[in-house]
Amino acid sequence: MDPGGGVGYSGSRSIGERVMRTQVAVIGGGPAGLLLSHILHLEGVESIVLESRSKAHVMKRIRAGVLEAGSVKLLRDVGLGERMDREGHVHDGAAIVWAGHGRFFIDTRKYTGKRMMAYGQTAITEDLYAAREAAGGEILDEVDDVELHGLTGASPHVTFEREGRPERIDCDFIAGCDGKHGVSRPSMPAGLTKVYEKVYPFGWLGVMSETPPLEDLVYASHPRGFALASQRNPMLSRYYIQCSLDDRIEDWPDERFWEELKSRYPSEIADAIVTGPTIEKSIAPLRSFVSEPMRYGRLFLAGDAAHLVPPTGAKGLNLAFSDVFYLSRALVEHYKGGGDRYLDSYSDMALRRVWHCERLSWWMTNLMHRFPDDTEFDQRSRENELEFLSMSDHAHAALAEQYAGLPYES
Repeated sequence: MDPGGGVGYSGSRSIGERVMRTQVAVIGGGPAGLLLSHILHLEGVESIVLESRSKAHVMKRIRAGVLEAGSVKLLRDVGLGERMDREGHVHDGAAIVWAGHGRFFIDTRKYTGKRMMAYGQTAITEDLYAAREAAGGEILDEVDDVELHGLTGASPHVTFEREGRPERIDCDFIAGCDGKHGVSRPSMPAGLTKVYEKVYPFGWLGVMSETPPLEDLVYASHPRGFALASQRNPMLSRYYIQCSLDDRIEDWPDERFWEELKSRYPSEIADAIVTGPTIEKSIAPLRSFVSEPMRYGRLFLAGDAAHLVPPTGAKGLNLAFSDVFYLSRALVEHYKGGGDRYLDSYSDMALRRVWHCERLSWWMTNLMHRFPDDTEFDQRSRENELEFLSMSDHAHAALAEQYAGLPYES
């Protein structure tokens, strides 16, 4: 076994084709694929990671930054907690404000005993790359024309091109961690999969600024639309506002963004927001999506390859990590001779958690946003639900439990 994670050369099957051998071929070099490869390495299981983009592109992706308690524990358990604990911001929930009312706090520590962490996905990806490279892990980036073969047999393989040269990986299993635009999910038979989807009639305009964030995450529901003040580290803030799907980045110079953001918060919160030049700005549509099952033969899907959530519930990266936890446990059990009960139950077990998070994210999105076809009754009902949440210990505890993250199944 290669101690770094996995390349064994087995000759060529056709002229000019390089053929490699590993135990698990991981498609996708984002956080899910890298974390899976890292955990498998710690347990003595070989893997090779394939990524269509360059390392520099992957490292620049701006994504989620709020980690559930379970995700924090998982990163610590696999030796990736040192920088997170040093630079991340521990917090105990999030505040909610809505027009004409004060704030209330989703107190996850009070109701669950769990603490969450604001730590950006970009930093997590940097940590994962450093860990894989330090271990000599094989990450093949900028690969083209990836195809999956033999998924229902005992010996699947992956073909691709790299630098114009055909290559092949023979393996025991394939982990599809390549996101919504990847090749893994489309490699499953169309007649096998069932897709559930909801597209929302608005997007989020998000900015990053090198300014001190608010002490807490703060959600806002306002007649002008939703807003969120989030965090990355003591000198890096992430802010979002609900916007039209027709909006363009060019429509939102910094001055206009800060003015609009502050208009959606009560004055005491707006006055505390420190503004400055933005270093990143993007508009993302919101979508709920689940594809079932998450397994086909020797192919197992994880992360965005199988599901997407609107970011309102801060569940996207956390769901990817829970998938990786279940899948890595299943593969390790298989290779250590413990049987295949976790492999056989992977899809059902992962989907139970997926649907918990999908429902919470859908519910929070409906609760906090303004929809184009809302009636006055809709909005008054939404405001009443927010008021009930602020008053009811039982409702508050139920939301805190889900927001902090349900435990992984044993």
